[in-house]
Amino acid sequence: MPGTLYLVATPIGNLGDFSPRAREVMSEVDFIAAEDTRVTKKLMTALDLPQKPLVSYYEHNRRQRGEEILARLLGGENCALVTDAGTPAVSDPGEDLVALCAPEGVPVIPIPGCCAAVCALAASGLPTGRWCFEGFLSVNKKARREHLDALKDEKRSMIFYEAPHKLRATLDDLCAAFGGDRRISLSRELTKLHEETLRMTLAEAVAYFAETAPRGEFVMIVEGAPDVVDEDAEDDRMARALEAVEKRIENGETLKDAVKMVSADLGVKKNALYQLALEAQE
Repeated sequence: MPGTLYLVATPIGNLGDFSPRAREVMSEVDFIAAEDTRVTKKLMTALDLPQKPLVSYYEHNRRQRGEEILARLLGGENCALVTDAGTPAVSDPGEDLVALCAPEGVPVIPIPGCCAAVCALAASGLPTGRWCFEGFLSVNKKARREHLDALKDEKRSMIFYEAPHKLRATLDDLCAAFGGDRRISLSRELTKLHEETLRMTLAEAVAYFAETAPRGEFVMIVEGAPDVVDEDAEDDRMARALEAVEKRIENGETLKDAVKMVSADLGVKKNALYQLALEAQE
């Protein structure tokens, strides 16, 4: 029987966010695959966890080390995969390790915890029902431009990560791609002492950080593209609504009641219909 790969979310700042279940798993696995073994060793010491054998697994060794970890899992050992902070396998090389395990029948079990993207989205004040995660933009200017061009008509809230030294350039690119009026929420140092969430337009964000030095890692939530209104179709709908109101008034209803019923039936804005009907009477 193969062992199990556990995807263990670690704190993104506040150690109090490490769950009892994560503590149990980290204490019982045979070994831990870590983005940086030094960081993970410090974390385990701070949380008073028993020290386990650590192997490094990160961007530049993921192919060779992934096969080695898979072999140990197939041999029956259990492994916890962790990053320096947050949920592994999301915008992370752990994605490749999970892809190796899946066809081999190795169980992959997520141990939930912190995710900076979801925390920032929840605090953004922007729509959270539908969203897309875009991660870090490429440092290549052409690739960045193509990436943002492909998102110009995206209606979902968009989540980006950015380092402080690249924030100003990224905000310039976002403003150029989406326009200065688009809303953005910027969260930095989530769960840490200097945690902060700023809510403004892209143009305001460009101006603000031109005067203020960016500090800390940022999660940016950018408002999706607005719905395009078909003005001809809207005019036609309002004309039909006005006609329905006038018929109800002829049958003895008050203007207020007629507008209320028609707006509910046809889904037009009540105040706009009332004003239109009032003007028609005058």
